[in-house]
Amino acid sequence: MGAALEAALRIHWARLVALLIGQYGRPDLVEDALAEAFAAATRRWPVDGIPANPAGWLLTAARRRVVDQLRTEVVRRRAEPLMVVDARTRQLAEGADEPGDDLDEDVARLLLTCAHPALGPDARIALTLRFVVGLEAREIARLLLVQEATMAARLTRAKKRLAASGIPFALPPDDRLPERLDVVATVLYLLFTSGYQPTHGDRPLRVDLADEAIRLTRLVDAALPGHAVVRALLALLLLQHSRRDARLDEAGDLVLLPEQNRARWDRRAIAEALTILDALPPSTGQAEEYRLQALIAAEHARAPTSAETRWVVIADLYAELERRTLSPLVRLARAVAVAEHDGPEAGLALLEDLDLALPRHHRLPAVRAELLLRADQPDAAVEQLDRALVLVTAPTERRHLERRRAGALERSSSPDAAGR
Repeated sequence: MGAALEAALRIHWARLVALLIGQYGRPDLVEDALAEAFAAATRRWPVDGIPANPAGWLLTAARRRVVDQLRTEVVRRRAEPLMVVDARTRQLAEGADEPGDDLDEDVARLLLTCAHPALGPDARIALTLRFVVGLEAREIARLLLVQEATMAARLTRAKKRLAASGIPFALPPDDRLPERLDVVATVLYLLFTSGYQPTHGDRPLRVDLADEAIRLTRLVDAALPGHAVVRALLALLLLQHSRRDARLDEAGDLVLLPEQNRARWDRRAIAEALTILDALPPSTGQAEEYRLQALIAAEHARAPTSAETRWVVIADLYAELERRTLSPLVRLARAVAVAEHDGPEAGLALLEDLDLALPRHHRLPAVRAELLLRADQPDAAVEQLDRALVLVTAPTERRHLERRRAGALERSSSPDAAGR
């Protein structure tokens, strides 16, 4: 029974949200009504059995709850802002008996609406995770590292702004589509990377979120084909996701890229991504940034072993990406690539001016420690690992850093180290 509900949530949530917003123009009522419909299913289905049409059952239950709520606020509703929904969309939504397979355009419309520039960046990702992915406020809060009450308030404000700002529930005009797709791509990449942020508990990685980000990227690509930013993003996500089965060992600890078992990489996903990349010419803006990141990931994917990686190519790609983004995190990654090709001292030199830009980021001292170990400076490496351990929050990464620190301490106390 639980599996049936989980499948219904995963497959139909976004389509149901799109249909109900299309019919009623009230994102606040839609979300609550659909959540109540799923809650009712958890009570009714074990008793009555799984309905023949689960999605249709949920749609009917949610509609009843929206109508009930509208009836209780008839007077207030006259002044309640509604989303702008065109007549055709409303008519199709009202006539639908279930979310059919032909609603990919509606889900794309929902994604583009949640990514409207009138909403702040935090609101965009929160609304997408709630309306399109179906995560609850507590899950979103955990992923975005905020308090649950803070996230609940943020979602409430975002839903009100979604209606009050006159944001239409529609695909944007052609001349505004590239701008909106950049925002959608940013949100989808955030969704993907949130799945790969090691978290607490027994789920150090949320591979299901990464799967969902790829599914939604494919959906946008199918509904609005031919856009470089979406194609480049899809290639990047496929390449990064291809290593999912090799990222953790049997104990749930992180396995760094050089030590990963490449036989466990998803070669089908890699082949698809490389085909996309081969057809993507150099571009501009965000599309080119994703393309460069995908080209870097492709270098790792093409290398038969870590030792055969073309680090000079990766370092050059990172240099170009840094020139475009001015990102200190890109400089950090570039330092690793340069160290692989030119030695640890060259990599350390690139890290010298990053402390002000990344004062609270544990990966800067962690990377510096690794390069110091390679440069045979274990004492200095221990100091940097101590800094990283103060800053790190994820248990999986903390365990990795503690192991590295223990190894550095052992090297520092060895007879060879004492003679240096």
